[in-house]
Amino acid sequence: MENSANAFIAGLPKAELHMHLEGSIEPELMLALARRNGIALPWQEAEALRAAYRFDNLQSFLDLYYAGCQVLQHDQDFYDMTRAYLRRAHADSVLRAEVFLAPQNFTLRGIAASTVMSGVLRAIDEAEQELGISTGLMIIVQRHRTEETAFAALDAVMPWADRIAAVGLGGAEIGNPPARFANFFRACRERGFHVVIHAGEEGPAAYVREAFELIGADRIDHGNACVDDPDLVRQLAVSGVPLTLCPVSNLRLKVIAALEQHPLRTLMQAGVVVTVNSDDPSYFGAYVNENLVACRDALGLSDAELAELARNSFRAAFVPAEDRQRYLARVDAYVAGAVRNGADRNRPA
Repeated sequence: MENSANAFIAGLPKAELHMHLEGSIEPELMLALARRNGIALPWQEAEALRAAYRFDNLQSFLDLYYAGCQVLQHDQDFYDMTRAYLRRAHADSVLRAEVFLAPQNFTLRGIAASTVMSGVLRAIDEAEQELGISTGLMIIVQRHRTEETAFAALDAVMPWADRIAAVGLGGAEIGNPPARFANFFRACRERGFHVVIHAGEEGPAAYVREAFELIGADRIDHGNACVDDPDLVRQLAVSGVPLTLCPVSNLRLKVIAALEQHPLRTLMQAGVVVTVNSDDPSYFGAYVNENLVACRDALGLSDAELAELARNSFRAAFVPAEDRQRYLARVDAYVAGAVRNGADRNRPA
């Protein structure tokens, strides 16, 4: 039964909408890039580095995450990082990946935006040709920096505007509310970009409300804290603004003490459009399928609920309507086939 249930998740067509490329670098690749670029890291072996992935909170993770970004210096580094994630996502039956990239991690230490973007986009194009996986690139600006630096980061990537699916806000949340970037995101909309905002991971429900009401986010990344504001939950459900939840990330960063406490099921029952994602899968030890398995086990999700989460992932994706319908049809066909196969297995000989 366990293997059969895991197989259902493994083959379930899905989109992943909340995944940071810089957070997908497996220890083996990080060490290889460090050697290639002459970067001295405190760890010499992958297992020693993996053992360091024990975090007390978001900031303790970010400290290591920013250190990991130091190994990325050249076009090929960004290509290798992106290609590795997309191979893994394809293996997890991800048909559409919308991934975050924070150019400020690199441009502020002298690496040209063209170096970053060319490597990432080359990997995206090759993965689409070879694997059939569709990828949308989302540019993150960091909320612990100034709004002025956010505008500079946006200007730096404008030559690739037609390749950017959305602009978002990430980084250390406490003390950095979305309202600080209201002018910036107004400009993003004027330039034609979708807007996504990290809010309510460690920050309060008020940050989620700012993302929803003041910024007018198309999606809210995390958003867990909205459960502290029942009226906001109702508004999110009515509006259809999706939340891109990252349950294992929340557990690893001690946002929740146990997955059984995660608000995923509560939000589903309230009618909020929620999706399940991996956030920074290397650092948290769980890609999207492993997140779904963990949620199924902790929250008792049925196959029908898992299928609805997959449908939500495509409903929330930044894709044309005809692509959305095609993806949803893939989910429906997969579920129908799984039901038939299950009936066949259970039919007396």
